[in-house]
This record gives sequence, C-alpha cells and structure tokens, in this order.
Amino acid sequence: MINVTIAKLAAQALLGRRRFFLLLAFPVLLIGLVALIAALADGDAAYDILPGLGYPLVLPLVAILAASSVLGPEVDDGSIVYLLAKPVNRYGVALSKWLVALAATLTAGALSILVAALITGDSTRAVALFVGAVVAGTAYSALFVAISAVTRHAVIASLMFVLIWESLLGNLFTGVAWLSIGQWGLQVGHAVSSDLPDPTSLPYAIVASALVTVVGVWFAGDRLRSFSLKGED
Repeated sequence: MINVTIAKLAAQALLGRRRFFLLLAFPVLLIGLVALIAALADGDAAYDILPGLGYPLVLPLVAILAASSVLGPEVDDGSIVYLLAKPVNRYGVALSKWLVALAATLTAGALSILVAALITGDSTRAVALFVGAVVAGTAYSALFVAISAVTRHAVIASLMFVLIWESLLGNLFTGVAWLSIGQWGLQVGHAVSSDLPDPTSLPYAIVASALVTVVGVWFAGDRLRSFSLKGED
C-alpha cells in the first residue's frame, strides 16, 4: 500500500524547503543548550530541561514542520488535486507521506532528545525519554498529517493544539494527561525509568497512542479521497 514514488516526492519536498533548516535548528539548539548547562552546572540540571522543554516543545514542533512540509504545500497551492487525478490509492498516499514525516520526526526530534539526554550522563533516563519521544512522535506526526489534509492553516492549528492543549492546559489540569499525546509518551517512558512522570496508565497510553496514529493516517487518506471526488483545493 506504500507508494514509493509518493514517498520519494514527499522526502524531496521536505529536504528541499527552507523548513528543513528550521527542522534542524530546533534539535541543534536543544543539544547545544543541554551541553552548555551540563558544562556550567551538572547533569541533573541539564536533564531537567528535557522533560520540561525539549520533550513537550521541540518534539511536537519538529513533527509539525515535518508533517506540514510533506503535505501542507500541496494543499495550500491546490496541486494536490493534480496528484490525486492519477490512479493512486488515496490511503497509500497518506501512509507514504506520514512515513516520511515520521522518519523526519524521529530523526530530528526523538534522536536529538536521546543525544541531549545522553550528554547529561544518565543512559537509563536517556533511553526512557527516547522511548517516550518515539511513541509521542509517532502519534504527533499522524495527527499533524491529518490536520494538514484538512486545512490550509495546518501549522497554526497544530501550534494551537500544542501550545494551548498540550502545554498550557496540560500543566494546569491533571485530567488533560489522559488526552495528551505527550503525556502518553512519558507514561511509556516511565516503564523504562521511574524518573519520568507517571501521568496515566501504561496500557491506556499504548492503546491511545496507537489509536491516534491509525485514525490520523486513515483520516488523512479519507480526506484526500474527498479531494479527488469534489475537486477541492
């Protein structure tokens, strides 16, 4: 069901745009900041930045940039209609684009969090945070691809979700953790290291993350099918 040609085109679109340099800027700044604090203070002080800043902010921002780069521009300029005029499976298009966005999210987001966490000197906590970032990054990328298929203002809509729901409300109300992708990832990471927060339950976090991923990719494909039928831009 994966369309290799679509995936290659999505990768070229991601690597050939200015957003790619912005995609790299976030992880580079995160690693540099953690390294600086580790050198000036200690590993624990540097590690504290990751669950509070790197994980809940850098990771979803990378996912937003990746998802909006592989699909958003085609929706913005209306060229998605010409792509869907070809006899290709719409769900295959969505899946292929999501896989490219996922690869970018895990490479620039989750991997950079692992590197930054390793700089602090605690490999167990680093692996735990990396596992959580992989889980959250997978769900984030699917959700943001779905949002990119719905609106031309995908970046703004995705940012509002991250900043208002995941960050602001998530820190104010403990119940939001049960509906927060970032908190699900932390729960999975908690299974590796108890130093990470324990906001929900492990089975729920796994099932919820998988459900958001599957539904997000399916919804993006269904939306693309609507494009081909209605000729929308």
